[in-house]
Amino acid sequence: MNSASRATAAFVAAGLACFASPVTALDGEVKIGMITTLSGPGSGLGIDVRDAFALALKDLGGTLGGVKATVIEADDQQKPDVAKQLADRMVERDKVDVVTGIIWSNLALALMPSLERAEVFLLSPNAGPSQLAGKQCNPFFFGVAYQNDGQHEAMGQHMQSQGIKRAYLMAPNYPAGKDALTGVKRFFKGEVVGEVYTTVGQLDYAAELAQLRAAAPDGVYIFYPGGMGINFVKQYEQAGLKGKVPLFGPGFSFSEDSLPAIGDAALGVMNTAQWSGDIDNPQNKKFVQGFEAAYGRLPSVYAAQAYDVALLLDSAIRKTGGALADKAALRAALQAADFKSIRGDFKFNTNHYPIQDYYLREVVKDDKGRLTNVIRGTVFEDHADPYAAECKM
Repeated sequence: MNSASRATAAFVAAGLACFASPVTALDGEVKIGMITTLSGPGSGLGIDVRDAFALALKDLGGTLGGVKATVIEADDQQKPDVAKQLADRMVERDKVDVVTGIIWSNLALALMPSLERAEVFLLSPNAGPSQLAGKQCNPFFFGVAYQNDGQHEAMGQHMQSQGIKRAYLMAPNYPAGKDALTGVKRFFKGEVVGEVYTTVGQLDYAAELAQLRAAAPDGVYIFYPGGMGINFVKQYEQAGLKGKVPLFGPGFSFSEDSLPAIGDAALGVMNTAQWSGDIDNPQNKKFVQGFEAAYGRLPSVYAAQAYDVALLLDSAIRKTGGALADKAALRAALQAADFKSIRGDFKFNTNHYPIQDYYLREVVKDDKGRLTNVIRGTVFEDHADPYAAECKM
């Protein structure tokens, strides 16, 4: 960990100590390794994850399940080798009980072998690779957000229902990108006139947009999180394609962390997600209001997922009475998911991925002129990923 990361970790730990609570904490301490992306084009995602997890801890009085919580934070720089080094160091030196924060599926896959050997749980606030959902499912991995295909499957279904005949599909060339387009094609039954995988981190799409225009599709589906999506959607409008060829995507390509930078080019785009800021339940209202009050911005789907990670962990530790060394008991408590998710109903399938609803959302401006999403319908109810049957846990 570099000096900046150590300083950040110390700051976070000190900040948590200030979260006074009338609840008497149990003996002991739970250590959380927060490994996430805090620099580069994908940093907005990691910052939202970090901030939402910190907000949840504040709301919980600085404890998880009544046990004092300490967060050790580090920037994975969106690099698998860096993430693995950080995880190994946190396990060996810091003795963390849980790792969270991972955004990217290739990083999650890089971490799991050593975390499993150390019997340290990875609670993913975003990455949900198909490998860990099926034959490589892992007792120490919980995909708290979704299985990667889910949002894409929902949009594939919506595109099919809208009568799109010829679709052009684009995603970065890494595990989640391949899961994305696989998910779309699972439910979209029209003709795929282009399936393009671009370089991870690519920011200039001039050549790809020229090829897209030549293909003359009825609709375009993209999966580009973070800076990739910001640049693509702006360039899509600049190329004169907005309003001519409908653009569709998953919620994380049109999430509140990116919308301010995309600007009006995103207005009207339909996207699919398992969470939205306008879900009407008390815990979601508290989260949205608390996040905006704490950070002066609207929460994204990434923030929502990280907040739920903390609530899940709080419920599991409470259920075990703080017995963190009992891995089997903690795993069973996590699997039970006995908490009030800000998404509403939440349960894990046998492969440690959620069974949940997926919504159709539209990018609009709120009454303060800020870009955000509103729910326009429900695409799937109690949707399970297609890989669970292959999991032998």
